[in-house]
Amino acid sequence: MENLELPPYTVARWPIESRPVLKLPDAVASSRPIKATVHIFEDPKSLALLERIRMIAPSDANALIIGETGTGKELIARHIHALSMRAQGPFLAVNCGAFSENLVESELFGHEKGAFTGAFAAKAGWFEAANGGTLFLDEVGDLPLHLQVKLLRVLQEREVVRLGSRRPVPIDVRLIAATNNDLERAVLEGRFREDLYYRLRVAHLALPPLRERPGDILPLARHFIEEYGRRMNYGRTRLSPDAEAVLLAHPWPGNIRELENVIHHALLLRRNDVITRDEISLSSLQRPQAPAPVAAEPAVPPSSIEQLDTALRALYEEMPGDLFKLIERAVISSAYEFCQHNQVQSARLLGISRNVLRARLIEFGEINALK
Repeated sequence: MENLELPPYTVARWPIESRPVLKLPDAVASSRPIKATVHIFEDPKSLALLERIRMIAPSDANALIIGETGTGKELIARHIHALSMRAQGPFLAVNCGAFSENLVESELFGHEKGAFTGAFAAKAGWFEAANGGTLFLDEVGDLPLHLQVKLLRVLQEREVVRLGSRRPVPIDVRLIAATNNDLERAVLEGRFREDLYYRLRVAHLALPPLRERPGDILPLARHFIEEYGRRMNYGRTRLSPDAEAVLLAHPWPGNIRELENVIHHALLLRRNDVITRDEISLSSLQRPQAPAPVAAEPAVPPSSIEQLDTALRALYEEMPGDLFKLIERAVISSAYEFCQHNQVQSARLLGISRNVLRARLIEFGEINALK
């Protein structure tokens, strides 16, 4: 087998069928829960995906990868990096759901000494660490709204501000984000910022689940048999026709990672050099079907206070001068417009006296002092 080393993963080609394979180093030996460790491009859908990757990789545009758990999103991100002009720079992978809400801001953007309790020294965040290369943010849909605002600003300004600092640090990073959530639905429900969604989705890839690319199932199974068989010092092992039929009929809710575990278990039970259907142990779990539109409950929009809080946090990030006066003017002007320029009703709505309201309207140029 001819191997082309492209750290930190390998692109290999099978000797006879020239089947492209993406593989993490020592993938079988490593402990990588719910992550796919190999991707084979045999099915027509996979070959189309490979061609799309080759088209977007040379660009420096942000990319969004959408796919179910276990479909190999990180492997695809690594391949994009390896085919890009940043291949000699670092590739760093961060799972946004792995940190508490209190820590994720510090992890991504860094912090200064004394920024919070326990910050005994300054620390660069993942964006700074990935400078000159690619940062892969897995499960980006798990980011809280106030951090989505900060991430959007980083992508727009190409600089980060560490927690506890006001000094911006320029960065040169290509961002690849991934999620197994429906981000469009999250946008409609107010859980994900629309402007950030479009900023991430400059280039996008939809990874089909394993059940939708059956042409990859048996090649993947044979790959795992070869990998685990070598580590177990087994001789050549193959699948019986009935075992192959069982594998092809399964819906694979856990995708590539589930298939890997099934093959590993089958090798532990093998009696000879042929794996039969009796040695294939499949989970009875099924991926839940999406509810019918008529039965779906209407989405609950965020409350007015929540929307106001989000808008205020965005202003805090922008740090405009004289912020309080800016907010006061917006509140009074909008109330005056809402009450159709009736000063008495506007004052009553805001809970202030008419004299205070009038003074502010004059100050803001909404009315003439002689009026």
